[in-house]
Amino acid sequence: MDNLSQQVVVIIISSVFLLVVAIGIILLVFIYQKKQHLYVREKEQLKVDFEKQILESKLEIQEQTFRYISQEIHDNIGQALSLAKLTINTMTANDPQKLNEKIDSSKKLVGKAIEDLRNLSRNLNTDYITDLGLSISIENEIKILRNASQYEIEVVTEGDAYRLQHQQELIIFRIFQEALQNIIKHSRATCIAIRFCYNPGWFILEISDNGVGFDVSILNESKSRGGIGVLNMRHRANLISADITIESNPENGTVVKIKLPVNLT
Repeated sequence: MDNLSQQVVVIIISSVFLLVVAIGIILLVFIYQKKQHLYVREKEQLKVDFEKQILESKLEIQEQTFRYISQEIHDNIGQALSLAKLTINTMTANDPQKLNEKIDSSKKLVGKAIEDLRNLSRNLNTDYITDLGLSISIENEIKILRNASQYEIEVVTEGDAYRLQHQQELIIFRIFQEALQNIIKHSRATCIAIRFCYNPGWFILEISDNGVGFDVSILNESKSRGGIGVLNMRHRANLISADITIESNPENGTVVKIKLPVNLT
């Protein structure tokens, strides 16, 4: 009878132990599934937030692109065509020599307008930029700037060049364009230096000039025009997990540095 009681006690204790273990396993599975569902939701939310940021960036880039097109058409293409029209309107057959000169001048003006349109179309074509790659796209921008004969431009490449992801190259190119436009509009520089640095773990693009510079504290003023432009550049850099720094002092030029972590493995 004692043995039977002991066996019953052992069975009860074993059953309770197994029940506790089973409940523990069920709780662990439930907690794991809950954490897994939470992780999936957070991952989906991060994806939604990232896609939203990408969309906002694309809309902001699109708005800037429209302004850029309008300005280019007005300042360059429109001006060249207006001069060509004026030249054509003043043509007369009375002086054959002047007539030929005006015809040649009109041809050059129309040719310049066509070339400007071609460059504008190429610079706005994201597929074209993706196909060429970042470095060649930037080199094409530099060629256009050199043709203006207003700047002494130096380009330095450190390390062996490699391609970045398409989205990274496109966003860095747009940041470069904005930095270049700031130099053209505001810096009154005569020299521009561009440095590509291809490290195994980092890609660095540096744009510097010898212009008038500015007080970088104004970048913290959200209402200032310069501050908003830099905020846009920083926002784009954040989308690809890049760091962007701007160093400047009055009369000492400006340096814009973009640093992007890369994984070549």
